[in-house]
Amino acid sequence: TIKREIRNLSRSQKHPFKSRMRKRSEAAGPSQSPRPRPAAGAVRCGRERRPQCTCSRRAERSGAMGSGAVGSPRATAPGQQLRALFYVLPPGESTFRTVEEVPDYVEKSIPFFIAFIGLEFAVSWIQRRKLSGRVNDGISCLSLGILSRLPDVLFRSIDLISYIYVWNNYRLFELPWDSPWTWYLTFLGVDFAYYCFHRMGHEVNILWAAHQVHHSSEDYNLFTALRQSVLQKYTSWIFNLPMALFIPPSVFAVHLQFNLLYQFWIHTEVNQFFKPYLNKKENKYINKHQGDKNTFFNSDSAFVGPDRIYIQYRHKNSNMIPRNKEISLLQSILRPLAHIWNTFWATPGFCNKLSVIFKGPGWGPGKPRLGLPEDIPVVTGKEVPFNPSIPAYLNCYAVVHFAVIMDLYTELLGTVTMLSPGTVLLRIGFIILSLTSFGLLLENRQDTEHAFSGILEIIRCLVFVGVYKLGYLRSQFSFLGYAYEV
Repeated sequence: TIKREIRNLSRSQKHPFKSRMRKRSEAAGPSQSPRPRPAAGAVRCGRERRPQCTCSRRAERSGAMGSGAVGSPRATAPGQQLRALFYVLPPGESTFRTVEEVPDYVEKSIPFFIAFIGLEFAVSWIQRRKLSGRVNDGISCLSLGILSRLPDVLFRSIDLISYIYVWNNYRLFELPWDSPWTWYLTFLGVDFAYYCFHRMGHEVNILWAAHQVHHSSEDYNLFTALRQSVLQKYTSWIFNLPMALFIPPSVFAVHLQFNLLYQFWIHTEVNQFFKPYLNKKENKYINKHQGDKNTFFNSDSAFVGPDRIYIQYRHKNSNMIPRNKEISLLQSILRPLAHIWNTFWATPGFCNKLSVIFKGPGWGPGKPRLGLPEDIPVVTGKEVPFNPSIPAYLNCYAVVHFAVIMDLYTELLGTVTMLSPGTVLLRIGFIILSLTSFGLLLENRQDTEHAFSGILEIIRCLVFVGVYKLGYLRSQFSFLGYAYEV
Protein backbone atom coordinates (compact mmCIF):
# COMPACT_ATOMS: atom_id res chain seq x y z
CA THR A 1 0.00 0.00 0.00
CA ILE A 2 2.84 2.39 0.85
CA LYS A 3 4.53 1.65 -2.48
CA ARG A 4 1.28 2.32 -4.36
CA GLU A 5 0.76 5.66 -2.60
CA ILE A 6 4.31 6.70 -3.36
CA ARG A 7 3.84 5.72 -7.01
CA ASN A 8 0.57 7.68 -7.30
CA LEU A 9 2.16 10.72 -5.65
CA SER A 10 5.06 10.70 -8.07
CA ARG A 11 2.69 10.36 -11.05
CA SER A 12 0.56 13.28 -9.89
CA GLN A 13 3.62 15.45 -9.54
CA LYS A 14 4.83 14.56 -13.05
CA HIS A 15 1.38 14.72 -14.79
CA PRO A 16 -1.01 16.85 -12.71
CA PHE A 17 -3.61 17.12 -15.54
CA LYS A 18 -3.89 13.34 -16.09
CA SER A 19 -4.13 12.79 -12.36
CA ARG A 20 -7.11 15.15 -12.05
CA MET A 21 -8.86 13.48 -15.02
CA ARG A 22 -8.34 10.02 -13.48
CA LYS A 23 -9.87 11.14 -10.16
CA ARG A 24 -12.90 12.63 -11.95
CA SER A 25 -13.39 9.40 -13.91
CA GLU A 26 -13.28 7.30 -10.73
CA ALA A 27 -15.75 9.62 -9.00
CA ALA A 28 -18.15 9.58 -11.96
CA GLY A 29 -18.55 5.77 -11.85
CA PRO A 30 -18.50 3.10 -14.54
CA SER A 31 -21.06 4.79 -16.77
CA GLN A 32 -18.51 7.34 -17.92
CA SER A 33 -15.56 4.97 -18.15
CA PRO A 34 -13.48 5.20 -21.31
CA ARG A 35 -14.84 3.31 -24.28
CA PRO A 36 -13.18 -0.14 -24.54
CA ARG A 37 -10.93 -0.91 -27.45
CA PRO A 38 -12.81 -2.83 -30.21
CA ALA A 39 -12.30 -6.56 -30.34
CA ALA A 40 -10.27 -8.16 -33.08
CA GLY A 41 -12.33 -9.05 -36.11
CA ALA A 42 -14.94 -6.38 -35.39
CA VAL A 43 -16.91 -4.81 -38.20
CA ARG A 44 -18.04 -1.18 -38.39
CA CYS A 45 -21.77 -0.55 -38.00
CA GLY A 46 -22.61 3.15 -38.25
CA ARG A 47 -20.22 5.08 -36.01
CA GLU A 48 -19.65 2.18 -33.58
CA ARG A 49 -17.77 -1.05 -33.76
CA ARG A 50 -19.35 -4.32 -32.73
CA PRO A 51 -18.00 -7.89 -32.69
CA GLN A 52 -18.54 -10.09 -35.74
CA CYS A 53 -21.82 -12.06 -35.34
CA THR A 54 -21.18 -15.77 -35.78
CA CYS A 55 -24.66 -17.13 -35.07
CA SER A 56 -28.20 -15.95 -34.51
CA ARG A 57 -29.57 -14.96 -31.13
CA ARG A 58 -31.52 -18.19 -31.12
CA ALA A 59 -28.24 -20.06 -30.76
CA GLU A 60 -27.66 -18.27 -27.44
CA ARG A 61 -30.80 -19.95 -26.13
CA SER A 62 -29.64 -23.41 -27.18
CA GLY A 63 -28.52 -24.10 -23.64
CA ALA A 64 -32.14 -25.01 -22.87
CA MET A 65 -32.07 -27.57 -25.66
CA GLY A 66 -29.21 -29.70 -24.42
CA SER A 67 -25.98 -29.52 -22.51
CA GLY A 68 -22.40 -29.65 -23.65
CA ALA A 69 -20.01 -27.52 -25.62
CA VAL A 70 -20.93 -26.29 -29.05
CA GLY A 71 -19.39 -28.56 -31.67
CA SER A 72 -19.44 -31.71 -29.55
CA PRO A 73 -22.25 -34.28 -29.18
CA ARG A 74 -24.69 -33.36 -26.44
CA ALA A 75 -25.19 -35.67 -23.49
CA THR A 76 -28.52 -37.46 -23.12
CA ALA A 77 -30.11 -38.82 -19.99
CA PRO A 78 -31.36 -42.44 -19.90
CA GLY A 79 -34.94 -41.19 -19.80
CA GLN A 80 -34.40 -39.11 -22.92
CA GLN A 81 -32.80 -42.07 -24.67
CA LEU A 82 -35.76 -44.30 -23.81
CA ARG A 83 -38.23 -41.74 -25.13
CA ALA A 84 -36.18 -41.37 -28.31
CA LEU A 85 -36.66 -45.09 -28.86
CA PHE A 86 -40.43 -44.50 -29.00
CA TYR A 87 -40.20 -41.21 -30.96
CA VAL A 88 -41.71 -39.20 -28.09
CA LEU A 89 -38.76 -36.93 -27.34
CA PRO A 90 -40.18 -33.39 -27.82
CA PRO A 91 -38.53 -30.72 -29.98
CA GLY A 92 -37.28 -28.80 -26.95
CA GLU A 93 -35.04 -31.72 -25.98
CA SER A 94 -33.93 -32.83 -29.44
CA THR A 95 -33.14 -29.61 -31.31
CA PHE A 96 -29.54 -28.68 -32.06
CA ARG A 97 -27.85 -25.91 -34.02
CA THR A 98 -25.14 -28.02 -35.72
CA VAL A 99 -24.79 -31.63 -36.80
CA GLU A 100 -21.79 -32.03 -34.51
CA GLU A 101 -24.01 -31.43 -31.48
CA VAL A 102 -26.49 -34.19 -32.37
CA PRO A 103 -26.03 -37.21 -30.06
CA ASP A 104 -25.58 -40.70 -31.44
CA TYR A 105 -28.96 -41.96 -30.28
CA VAL A 106 -28.54 -45.33 -32.02
CA GLU A 107 -25.26 -46.13 -30.27
CA LYS A 108 -26.64 -45.11 -26.88
CA SER A 109 -29.70 -47.32 -27.41
CA ILE A 110 -27.69 -50.57 -27.40
CA PRO A 111 -28.40 -51.26 -23.67
CA PHE A 112 -32.12 -50.72 -24.31
CA PHE A 113 -32.00 -53.10 -27.27
CA ILE A 114 -30.59 -55.83 -25.05
CA ALA A 115 -33.05 -55.10 -22.25
CA PHE A 116 -36.11 -55.18 -24.51
CA ILE A 117 -34.95 -58.39 -26.19
CA GLY A 118 -34.69 -60.00 -22.76
CA LEU A 119 -38.13 -58.65 -21.86
CA GLU A 120 -39.56 -60.07 -25.08
CA PHE A 121 -38.16 -63.50 -24.26
CA ALA A 122 -39.74 -63.36 -20.79
CA VAL A 123 -43.15 -62.20 -22.03
CA SER A 124 -43.16 -64.78 -24.83
CA TRP A 125 -42.37 -67.55 -22.35
CA ILE A 126 -45.16 -66.40 -20.04
CA GLN A 127 -47.73 -66.08 -22.83
CA ARG A 128 -46.92 -69.13 -24.96
CA ARG A 129 -44.37 -71.17 -23.00
CA LYS A 130 -42.09 -70.63 -25.95
CA LEU A 131 -39.09 -68.42 -26.55
CA SER A 132 -39.50 -65.75 -29.21
CA GLY A 133 -36.27 -66.56 -31.05
CA ARG A 134 -33.48 -69.01 -31.77
CA VAL A 135 -29.80 -68.78 -30.94
CA ASN A 136 -28.56 -69.11 -34.51
CA ASP A 137 -31.07 -66.64 -35.97
CA GLY A 138 -30.50 -64.17 -33.15
CA ILE A 139 -26.72 -64.18 -33.61
CA SER A 140 -27.20 -63.84 -37.37
CA CYS A 141 -29.48 -60.80 -36.93
CA LEU A 142 -27.16 -59.09 -34.45
CA SER A 143 -24.15 -59.81 -36.65
CA LEU A 144 -25.81 -58.15 -39.63
CA GLY A 145 -26.77 -55.20 -37.44
CA ILE A 146 -23.19 -54.73 -36.23
CA LEU A 147 -21.85 -55.04 -39.77
CA SER A 148 -24.28 -52.37 -41.01
CA ARG A 149 -22.93 -49.90 -38.43
CA LEU A 150 -19.21 -50.50 -38.92
CA PRO A 151 -18.82 -48.06 -41.87
CA ASP A 152 -20.07 -45.26 -39.59
CA VAL A 153 -17.08 -45.90 -37.32
CA LEU A 154 -14.70 -44.84 -40.12
CA PHE A 155 -16.56 -41.87 -41.57
CA ARG A 156 -19.86 -40.02 -41.47
CA SER A 157 -22.75 -41.87 -43.07
CA ILE A 158 -23.50 -41.26 -46.74
CA ASP A 159 -26.97 -40.01 -45.75
CA LEU A 160 -25.44 -37.03 -43.95
CA ILE A 161 -22.57 -36.49 -46.39
CA SER A 162 -24.91 -36.16 -49.38
CA TYR A 163 -27.48 -34.17 -47.39
CA ILE A 164 -24.94 -31.63 -46.13
CA TYR A 165 -23.45 -31.25 -49.61
CA VAL A 166 -26.85 -30.39 -51.13
CA TRP A 167 -27.64 -28.10 -48.19
CA ASN A 168 -24.38 -26.15 -48.54
CA ASN A 169 -24.55 -25.75 -52.31
CA TYR A 170 -28.15 -25.91 -53.51
CA ARG A 171 -30.57 -25.00 -50.71
CA LEU A 172 -33.41 -22.72 -51.76
CA PHE A 173 -34.19 -21.23 -48.34
CA GLU A 174 -33.49 -22.02 -44.71
CA LEU A 175 -36.07 -22.94 -42.12
CA PRO A 176 -35.22 -22.00 -38.52
CA TRP A 177 -33.41 -24.87 -36.86
CA ASP A 178 -35.01 -24.25 -33.45
CA SER A 179 -38.63 -23.95 -34.58
CA PRO A 180 -41.04 -26.70 -33.48
CA TRP A 181 -42.73 -26.40 -36.89
CA THR A 182 -39.44 -27.32 -38.56
CA TRP A 183 -39.11 -30.30 -36.22
CA TYR A 184 -42.58 -31.65 -37.03
CA LEU A 185 -42.20 -30.97 -40.74
CA THR A 186 -38.94 -32.95 -40.73
CA PHE A 187 -40.68 -35.77 -38.89
CA LEU A 188 -43.22 -36.07 -41.71
CA GLY A 189 -40.57 -35.58 -44.39
CA VAL A 190 -38.22 -38.28 -43.12
CA ASP A 191 -41.07 -40.72 -42.67
CA PHE A 192 -42.35 -40.06 -46.20
CA ALA A 193 -38.81 -40.41 -47.62
CA TYR A 194 -38.53 -43.77 -45.91
CA TYR A 195 -41.90 -44.75 -47.34
CA CYS A 196 -40.66 -43.99 -50.86
CA PHE A 197 -37.44 -45.90 -50.32
CA HIS A 198 -39.15 -48.87 -48.68
CA ARG A 199 -41.69 -49.12 -51.47
CA MET A 200 -38.97 -48.96 -54.13
CA GLY A 201 -36.96 -51.43 -52.08
CA HIS A 202 -39.71 -54.01 -52.65
CA GLU A 203 -40.45 -53.12 -56.27
CA VAL A 204 -36.99 -52.57 -57.81
CA ASN A 205 -34.84 -55.66 -57.99
CA ILE A 206 -31.46 -54.04 -57.33
CA LEU A 207 -32.86 -52.17 -54.33
CA TRP A 208 -34.53 -55.34 -53.11
CA ALA A 209 -31.14 -57.09 -53.20
CA ALA A 210 -29.94 -54.59 -50.58
CA HIS A 211 -33.15 -54.51 -48.53
CA GLN A 212 -33.99 -58.22 -48.53
CA VAL A 213 -31.48 -58.91 -45.74
CA HIS A 214 -33.96 -57.38 -43.33
CA HIS A 215 -36.69 -59.76 -44.56
CA SER A 216 -34.56 -62.88 -44.79
CA SER A 217 -35.19 -64.02 -41.22
CA GLU A 218 -37.86 -66.68 -40.70
CA ASP A 219 -38.73 -65.31 -37.25
CA TYR A 220 -40.48 -62.09 -36.33
CA ASN A 221 -39.02 -60.62 -33.17
CA LEU A 222 -36.84 -57.79 -31.90
CA PHE A 223 -33.77 -59.55 -33.28
CA THR A 224 -35.27 -59.02 -36.73
CA ALA A 225 -35.46 -55.27 -36.17
CA LEU A 226 -31.67 -55.18 -35.82
CA ARG A 227 -31.19 -57.26 -38.97
CA GLN A 228 -30.04 -54.50 -41.33
CA SER A 229 -28.05 -54.61 -44.55
CA VAL A 230 -24.76 -52.78 -44.87
CA LEU A 231 -25.69 -52.03 -48.50
CA GLN A 232 -29.10 -50.51 -47.80
CA LYS A 233 -27.87 -47.06 -46.74
CA TYR A 234 -26.05 -46.73 -50.07
CA THR A 235 -29.38 -47.01 -51.90
CA SER A 236 -31.62 -45.00 -49.56
CA TRP A 237 -29.75 -41.68 -49.28
CA ILE A 238 -31.12 -40.21 -52.50
CA PHE A 239 -34.70 -40.18 -51.18
CA ASN A 240 -33.74 -37.68 -48.44
CA LEU A 241 -32.14 -35.07 -50.70
CA PRO A 242 -35.31 -32.99 -51.46
CA MET A 243 -35.45 -32.03 -47.77
CA ALA A 244 -31.89 -30.67 -47.99
CA LEU A 245 -33.23 -27.76 -50.05
CA PHE A 246 -34.77 -26.12 -46.98
CA ILE A 247 -34.42 -28.22 -43.78
CA PRO A 248 -31.21 -27.77 -41.71
CA PRO A 249 -28.97 -30.86 -41.49
CA SER A 250 -29.00 -30.88 -37.67
CA VAL A 251 -32.79 -31.39 -37.61
CA PHE A 252 -32.57 -34.06 -40.31
CA ALA A 253 -29.82 -35.93 -38.42
CA VAL A 254 -32.06 -36.22 -35.36
CA HIS A 255 -35.07 -37.60 -37.23
CA LEU A 256 -32.94 -39.95 -39.31
CA GLN A 257 -32.02 -41.72 -36.07
CA PHE A 258 -35.47 -41.48 -34.49
CA ASN A 259 -37.05 -43.02 -37.59
CA LEU A 260 -34.66 -45.96 -37.37
CA LEU A 261 -35.08 -46.43 -33.61
CA TYR A 262 -38.88 -46.36 -33.82
CA GLN A 263 -38.87 -49.41 -36.05
CA PHE A 264 -37.18 -51.50 -33.35
CA TRP A 265 -40.03 -52.04 -30.92
CA ILE A 266 -42.74 -52.70 -33.55
CA HIS A 267 -40.94 -55.86 -34.74
CA THR A 268 -42.49 -58.19 -32.22
CA GLU A 269 -45.45 -60.54 -31.83
CA VAL A 270 -45.89 -60.09 -28.09
CA ASN A 271 -47.08 -56.46 -28.22
CA GLN A 272 -50.84 -56.25 -28.70
CA PHE A 273 -51.31 -52.55 -28.09
CA PHE A 274 -50.70 -51.05 -31.53
CA LYS A 275 -53.04 -48.31 -32.64
CA PRO A 276 -54.79 -48.55 -36.03
CA TYR A 277 -52.86 -45.56 -37.40
CA LEU A 278 -49.44 -46.99 -36.53
CA ASN A 279 -47.30 -49.34 -38.55
CA LYS A 280 -48.83 -52.46 -37.07
CA LYS A 281 -47.38 -55.90 -36.65
CA GLU A 282 -49.88 -57.27 -39.17
CA ASN A 283 -48.58 -54.84 -41.79
CA LYS A 284 -45.02 -56.07 -41.24
CA TYR A 285 -45.98 -59.72 -40.81
CA ILE A 286 -44.48 -60.48 -44.17
CA ASN A 287 -41.15 -61.14 -42.47
CA LYS A 288 -42.48 -64.41 -41.15
CA HIS A 289 -44.94 -65.44 -43.86
CA GLN A 290 -42.78 -64.86 -46.90
CA GLY A 291 -44.74 -64.66 -50.12
CA ASP A 292 -48.29 -65.23 -48.88
CA LYS A 293 -50.94 -64.18 -51.46
CA ASN A 294 -53.20 -62.91 -48.72
CA THR A 295 -50.49 -61.03 -46.84
CA PHE A 296 -50.00 -57.35 -47.47
CA PHE A 297 -47.09 -55.16 -46.57
CA ASN A 298 -46.89 -51.46 -45.90
CA SER A 299 -43.89 -49.39 -46.83
CA ASP A 300 -44.04 -46.70 -44.17
CA SER A 301 -42.17 -46.40 -40.89
CA ALA A 302 -44.21 -44.61 -38.22
CA PHE A 303 -47.52 -44.29 -40.02
CA VAL A 304 -49.41 -46.28 -42.61
CA GLY A 305 -50.90 -42.99 -43.83
CA PRO A 306 -49.32 -42.83 -47.29
CA ASP A 307 -50.37 -46.40 -48.00
CA ARG A 308 -53.94 -45.67 -46.99
CA ILE A 309 -54.18 -42.29 -48.71
CA TYR A 310 -52.79 -43.51 -52.02
CA ILE A 311 -54.26 -47.02 -51.67
CA GLN A 312 -50.83 -48.54 -52.08
CA TYR A 313 -51.45 -51.89 -50.43
CA ARG A 314 -50.19 -54.55 -52.82
CA HIS A 315 -49.87 -58.30 -52.73
CA LYS A 316 -46.48 -59.29 -51.52
CA ASN A 317 -44.52 -60.31 -54.59
CA SER A 318 -40.96 -59.45 -53.69
CA ASN A 319 -39.60 -62.69 -52.29
CA MET A 320 -39.47 -64.52 -55.61
CA ILE A 321 -35.83 -65.48 -55.09
CA PRO A 322 -35.05 -68.66 -53.13
CA ARG A 323 -35.41 -68.41 -49.37
CA ASN A 324 -32.33 -68.13 -47.21
CA LYS A 325 -30.69 -71.40 -46.33
CA GLU A 326 -27.64 -69.94 -44.61
CA ILE A 327 -26.78 -68.08 -41.44
CA SER A 328 -23.43 -66.68 -42.54
CA LEU A 329 -23.72 -62.91 -42.82
CA LEU A 330 -21.62 -62.53 -45.97
CA GLN A 331 -23.69 -65.13 -47.80
CA SER A 332 -26.90 -63.44 -46.66
CA ILE A 333 -25.69 -60.17 -48.20
CA LEU A 334 -24.09 -61.51 -51.39
CA ARG A 335 -26.59 -64.24 -52.33
CA PRO A 336 -29.23 -61.86 -53.83
CA LEU A 337 -26.58 -60.01 -55.80
CA ALA A 338 -25.31 -63.30 -57.20
CA HIS A 339 -28.90 -64.21 -58.13
CA ILE A 340 -29.31 -60.94 -60.06
CA TRP A 341 -25.94 -61.44 -61.75
CA ASN A 342 -26.81 -64.93 -62.94
CA THR A 343 -30.31 -63.90 -64.06
CA PHE A 344 -28.90 -60.88 -65.91
CA TRP A 345 -26.60 -62.99 -68.08
CA ALA A 346 -29.15 -65.76 -68.57
CA THR A 347 -31.88 -63.37 -69.83
CA PRO A 348 -31.76 -62.64 -73.59
CA GLY A 349 -32.10 -59.10 -74.95
CA PHE A 350 -30.58 -55.84 -73.76
CA CYS A 351 -33.91 -54.35 -72.61
CA ASN A 352 -34.74 -57.54 -70.73
CA LYS A 353 -31.36 -57.41 -69.00
CA LEU A 354 -32.11 -53.88 -67.80
CA SER A 355 -35.53 -55.06 -66.63
CA VAL A 356 -33.83 -57.70 -64.49
CA ILE A 357 -32.13 -54.87 -62.59
CA PHE A 358 -34.82 -52.18 -62.45
CA LYS A 359 -38.12 -54.08 -62.43
CA GLY A 360 -39.60 -56.14 -59.63
CA PRO A 361 -37.93 -59.24 -58.16
CA GLY A 362 -40.77 -61.35 -59.59
CA TRP A 363 -40.46 -60.00 -63.12
CA GLY A 364 -39.67 -62.22 -66.08
CA PRO A 365 -39.94 -61.87 -69.86
CA GLY A 366 -43.61 -61.48 -70.78
CA LYS A 367 -44.71 -60.68 -67.20
CA PRO A 368 -45.91 -57.40 -65.63
CA ARG A 369 -43.40 -55.16 -63.91
CA LEU A 370 -44.03 -56.73 -60.50
CA GLY A 371 -44.62 -60.26 -61.73
CA LEU A 372 -47.75 -62.41 -61.56
CA PRO A 373 -49.66 -62.97 -58.30
CA GLU A 374 -50.07 -66.66 -59.11
CA ASP A 375 -46.29 -67.06 -59.04
CA ILE A 376 -46.24 -66.25 -55.34
CA PRO A 377 -45.63 -69.43 -53.33
CA VAL A 378 -48.49 -70.40 -51.04
CA VAL A 379 -47.70 -70.42 -47.33
CA THR A 380 -49.41 -73.28 -45.50
CA GLY A 381 -48.04 -72.56 -42.04
CA LYS A 382 -46.31 -75.93 -41.96
CA GLU A 383 -43.00 -74.70 -43.32
CA VAL A 384 -40.00 -75.81 -41.30
CA PRO A 385 -37.52 -72.97 -40.69
CA PHE A 386 -33.87 -73.44 -41.47
CA ASN A 387 -32.60 -74.47 -38.03
CA PRO A 388 -29.51 -76.70 -38.21
CA SER A 389 -29.16 -79.13 -35.33
CA ILE A 390 -25.92 -78.44 -33.49
CA PRO A 391 -24.62 -79.62 -30.10
CA ALA A 392 -25.53 -77.59 -27.02
CA TYR A 393 -21.89 -76.89 -26.23
CA LEU A 394 -21.44 -75.28 -29.66
CA ASN A 395 -24.41 -73.02 -29.02
CA CYS A 396 -22.91 -72.00 -25.66
CA TYR A 397 -19.52 -71.46 -27.29
CA ALA A 398 -21.03 -69.20 -29.95
CA VAL A 399 -23.06 -67.17 -27.42
CA VAL A 400 -20.05 -66.59 -25.13
CA HIS A 401 -17.72 -65.58 -27.94
CA PHE A 402 -20.37 -63.39 -29.53
CA ALA A 403 -20.77 -61.59 -26.18
CA VAL A 404 -17.01 -60.95 -26.28
CA ILE A 405 -17.34 -59.41 -29.75
CA MET A 406 -20.27 -57.27 -28.58
CA ASP A 407 -18.06 -55.99 -25.76
CA LEU A 408 -15.22 -55.20 -28.17
CA TYR A 409 -17.66 -53.49 -30.56
CA THR A 410 -19.15 -51.20 -27.91
CA GLU A 411 -15.66 -50.41 -26.61
CA LEU A 412 -14.63 -49.47 -30.16
CA LEU A 413 -17.57 -47.09 -30.46
CA GLY A 414 -16.59 -45.37 -27.22
CA THR A 415 -12.88 -44.96 -27.98
CA VAL A 416 -12.74 -44.56 -31.77
CA THR A 417 -11.69 -40.89 -31.55
CA MET A 418 -8.66 -41.82 -29.42
CA LEU A 419 -7.40 -44.68 -31.61
CA SER A 420 -5.09 -44.56 -34.60
CA PRO A 421 -6.58 -45.37 -38.03
CA GLY A 422 -4.57 -48.59 -38.19
CA THR A 423 -5.92 -49.80 -34.85
CA VAL A 424 -9.49 -48.98 -35.88
CA LEU A 425 -9.13 -50.90 -39.14
CA LEU A 426 -7.57 -53.84 -37.31
CA ARG A 427 -10.46 -54.02 -34.84
CA ILE A 428 -13.06 -53.72 -37.60
CA GLY A 429 -11.36 -56.50 -39.57
CA PHE A 430 -11.28 -58.76 -36.52
CA ILE A 431 -14.97 -58.13 -35.80
CA ILE A 432 -15.92 -59.03 -39.39
CA LEU A 433 -13.73 -62.16 -39.22
CA SER A 434 -15.41 -63.22 -35.97
CA LEU A 435 -18.98 -62.66 -37.17
CA THR A 436 -18.28 -64.61 -40.36
CA SER A 437 -16.79 -67.49 -38.37
CA PHE A 438 -19.77 -67.65 -36.00
CA GLY A 439 -22.20 -67.88 -38.92
CA LEU A 440 -20.31 -70.77 -40.50
CA LEU A 441 -20.13 -72.60 -37.17
CA LEU A 442 -23.87 -72.28 -36.53
CA GLU A 443 -24.73 -73.55 -40.02
CA ASN A 444 -22.97 -76.84 -39.14
CA ARG A 445 -22.86 -77.96 -42.75
CA GLN A 446 -21.66 -81.53 -43.32
CA ASP A 447 -19.44 -80.73 -46.28
CA THR A 448 -16.16 -79.04 -47.06
CA GLU A 449 -17.47 -75.82 -45.50
CA HIS A 450 -17.77 -77.65 -42.18
CA ALA A 451 -14.05 -78.34 -42.08
CA PHE A 452 -13.30 -74.81 -43.26
CA SER A 453 -15.43 -73.30 -40.48
CA GLY A 454 -13.44 -75.17 -37.84
CA ILE A 455 -10.11 -74.06 -39.32
CA LEU A 456 -11.34 -70.47 -39.60
CA GLU A 457 -12.41 -70.46 -35.95
CA ILE A 458 -8.98 -71.74 -34.83
CA ILE A 459 -7.31 -68.99 -36.86
CA ARG A 460 -9.69 -66.42 -35.37
CA CYS A 461 -8.85 -67.47 -31.81
CA LEU A 462 -5.11 -67.31 -32.50
CA VAL A 463 -5.49 -63.85 -34.02
CA PHE A 464 -7.52 -62.77 -30.99
CA VAL A 465 -4.86 -63.90 -28.52
CA GLY A 466 -2.11 -62.23 -30.54
CA VAL A 467 -3.73 -58.82 -31.00
CA TYR A 468 -5.02 -58.82 -27.43
CA LYS A 469 -1.57 -59.49 -25.99
CA LEU A 470 -0.11 -56.76 -28.21
CA GLY A 471 -2.66 -54.27 -26.88
CA TYR A 472 -4.67 -53.68 -30.06
CA LEU A 473 -7.84 -55.06 -28.46
CA ARG A 474 -9.11 -53.85 -25.14
CA SER A 475 -12.26 -54.56 -23.15
CA GLN A 476 -14.20 -51.84 -21.38
CA PHE A 477 -14.22 -54.18 -18.37
CA SER A 478 -10.64 -54.55 -17.17
CA PHE A 479 -11.41 -57.51 -14.89
CA LEU A 480 -12.34 -59.58 -17.96
CA GLY A 481 -8.85 -59.40 -19.46
CA TYR A 482 -7.65 -62.68 -17.98
CA ALA A 483 -10.94 -64.41 -18.80
CA TYR A 484 -10.65 -63.30 -22.43
CA GLU A 485 -7.22 -64.84 -22.74
CA VAL A 486 -8.54 -68.11 -21.29
